[in-house]
Amino acid sequence: MKKRQFLAIVMCIGLLSGILTGCGKGTEESTESTVPESVVESTEPVASQEEPEETADIAEASPEPEENGAEELNPTEAAPSICGALHVDGTQLVDEQGRPVQLRGISTHGLQWFPEYVNEDCFRELHEDWKANVIRLAMYTAEGGYCDGNQEALKGLVEDGVEYATNQDMYVIIDWHILSDNDPNNHKDEAKKFFEEMAEAYADYNNVLYEICNEPNGGTSWKDIKSYAEEIIPIIRAYDEDAVILVGTPTWSQNVDHAAADPITGYENIMYTLHFYAATHKESLQNTMTAAIDAGLPVFVSEYGICDASGNGGIDEASSAKWISTMNAYGVSYVVWNLSNKNETSAILKSSCNKVNGFTEEDLSACGKWVYKMLTGETEFETLERNSSSQGGNQTGNAGNGSGNGSGEELESGTKISWTDGDLGITAEFMGSWEASDGYCYQYTLEIQNNSDSVYNGWGIKIPFSSNISFDNGWCANFTVNGSTLEITAEDWNGYMEPGGTVSGIGIQIVGPKDLRIVE
Repeated sequence: MKKRQFLAIVMCIGLLSGILTGCGKGTEESTESTVPESVVESTEPVASQEEPEETADIAEASPEPEENGAEELNPTEAAPSICGALHVDGTQLVDEQGRPVQLRGISTHGLQWFPEYVNEDCFRELHEDWKANVIRLAMYTAEGGYCDGNQEALKGLVEDGVEYATNQDMYVIIDWHILSDNDPNNHKDEAKKFFEEMAEAYADYNNVLYEICNEPNGGTSWKDIKSYAEEIIPIIRAYDEDAVILVGTPTWSQNVDHAAADPITGYENIMYTLHFYAATHKESLQNTMTAAIDAGLPVFVSEYGICDASGNGGIDEASSAKWISTMNAYGVSYVVWNLSNKNETSAILKSSCNKVNGFTEEDLSACGKWVYKMLTGETEFETLERNSSSQGGNQTGNAGNGSGNGSGEELESGTKISWTDGDLGITAEFMGSWEASDGYCYQYTLEIQNNSDSVYNGWGIKIPFSSNISFDNGWCANFTVNGSTLEITAEDWNGYMEPGGTVSGIGIQIVGPKDLRIVE
């Protein structure tokens, strides 16, 4: 008999005993303890309340179906004690009774940098006051993370986080946070061992989800990700037959369309992650998400932000609201980045806040206030019907006289601009723009193709813009600005191209005036 089934029986016997003895005191105490103190109304940190010893048991118990089991759950009602273990039905996450479930919560920042927020009082506060029903434990694999840092300490934080979430009746995502290491295959052996340990430890838990690769990037293809996933998934399934597993997608988990065209087969309860930052990613990526879902792909937004893709910049409330409405219409679960006081827009706490729980309104950043009001329902969002969003795909166009599409209109995220530089063909995909302190920041991803009959062993290209620019950020290449031209040269590891070969995964963020465009 599984742990959760045994606990459910014990609880039922205890409840029947209380009814037969006519005891009403427990009900009175429960009513008092379930009145949350709103963080926006409090002026002092909320003192943590001792939970009864049965709390952990309640979180692990799987309830018997009720007569109204077909009724749709409010997201604030979704909890392991009510819903039990989750599974995937079509494109929808559902509970043990088949009712649609939407998880909404918060991700930690990197556990190696911000371990202090993994504490039970904090998780209690996020669940009771913020109404979050899921916490994501972001365990980086690089940058001092699990594969090049203190494995035992990080594993201990994950284990503590799972227990705290379980005690507080929350779902919890164990996140293998691939980022600067680009391709999850780089640390596949470590991933196999880690997920074997986790799956064995939590096979009898009904609230654990596994995210096996956060944001593959740097040219990592869906073929690469899929082959990795097909080695990790059976390791988890050897211990946990039905836990939900989240699989990342190419380009920082944006290309869910690639997964929709070639999904993983042979396993149930698999979902595919999409990540967005609302000030950068707008209608085009929303359309990519909804089209993938309409094609039958279960999508889970395991990370999003309401600022730009760098984690900074201004908050785009209009785009954020459209994303929330669209995800609600499609029943997509979503987890916001991030629980920390890091000096960046996406952190929910001010950098001056040194608390690790007991937060007041004054402790929250602008992002934190927005997230709090969204999760608690203080902010109302437009109700959309599924399929009401535009279903248009990515736009394509050719560089022209500086307008990018020849019309002078603002570029849509996803617009592709193609041109040649000698024997090299270049495609720049516009990812988005946002207001910066000295103009506007524009983000592009690049693919370069060798159109010659000769091998390139070191390449270089120039991208001319319509006005002078300054360099903000870039990856997977070397960059130099010369007036209105960005000069890009290969890194040692991606300079070799066979005839017809390509190099992708290059990204740039440049700053210039409004309506800046690539020109020939």
